[in-house]
Amino acid sequence: MIDGLPEELRAAMRAETVPAWRPPTLATLTDKRFSDPHWIFERKLDGMRCLAFRNGERVRLLSRNRQPLDGTYPEVLDALAAQKSSRFVVDGEVVAFEGRRTSFARLQHRLGITDPDEARATGIAVFYYLFDLLHLDGYTTTEIPLLWRKRLLRNAFNFNDPLRYCQHRVGDGEAAYRAACARGDEGVIAKSADSRYAGRRSTDWLKFKCVRDQEFVIGGYTAPRGSRIGLGALLVGYHSGRDLVYAGKVGTGFDTATLHSLHDQLSGIEQHSPPFTRDLVRQPDARWVRPELVAQVAFTEWTRDGKLRHPRYTGLRIDKNADDVVKETR
Repeated sequence: MIDGLPEELRAAMRAETVPAWRPPTLATLTDKRFSDPHWIFERKLDGMRCLAFRNGERVRLLSRNRQPLDGTYPEVLDALAAQKSSRFVVDGEVVAFEGRRTSFARLQHRLGITDPDEARATGIAVFYYLFDLLHLDGYTTTEIPLLWRKRLLRNAFNFNDPLRYCQHRVGDGEAAYRAACARGDEGVIAKSADSRYAGRRSTDWLKFKCVRDQEFVIGGYTAPRGSRIGLGALLVGYHSGRDLVYAGKVGTGFDTATLHSLHDQLSGIEQHSPPFTRDLVRQPDARWVRPELVAQVAFTEWTRDGKLRHPRYTGLRIDKNADDVVKETR
């Protein structure tokens, strides 16, 4: 496959051993929707970012913050171990489906599991959508253009479930965005077709979101009222410089099992004082926690005073470090 590449592309692929780690390229949020023949547009999946590393018989799955996922998604590990190529690094997203839509909430039933048998016993089917190739057969591919990386990826792998190739549309980003929103998808990822793999947040990869959501640090919780169990609401925020800025209360999106689980985790990391440093949070029944856990929260908009309007909890993010959580801006 590599031998079939144009000479100038082969020259850009340096020989290397399979790396132990390669940081992922992250997309930048934008409110601009555009069409451009030099860009491709992929479906934005509502799952967990996962990089896979194979070196001979050893296959490893790592989250974007280098957490091991081998025991969480054992069927993905098996599918990668069955591939003809024995040396590769790929980038993609692990998802679960709720009907025809990917659902991070459904994937939550797999998160935190490290025993392969327990993971399979959940009955939650997962799929690994591959969208980029970082290493193949002893050569780095990060310096060749994206469309060539995707071509190599498509030809190098046998795409049978749970492995799936992430399809793309060339040029017509506005139509891709309208179609994604009509389907109820998260949105679209726009990528410059000639871009190299940056390994950091890049403006060559852009997020067109149909819905607003992002990660927030959990800084506390309120006591339950009435028939509610576990907790009433999460108190969440984001980092701005050295400050942890309060963004509001999240009181919906929980089922009974989630309330129990969150209470168990949060009660174990309680502290006496609020972790929020920029605002005085007036919440008499608040129980403060060390700012270690990260929640995914959907919301309609930011209010004028910088709080979330109609926030809804969708899950915990074990693949994001709390210190890295900042306010996403359009």
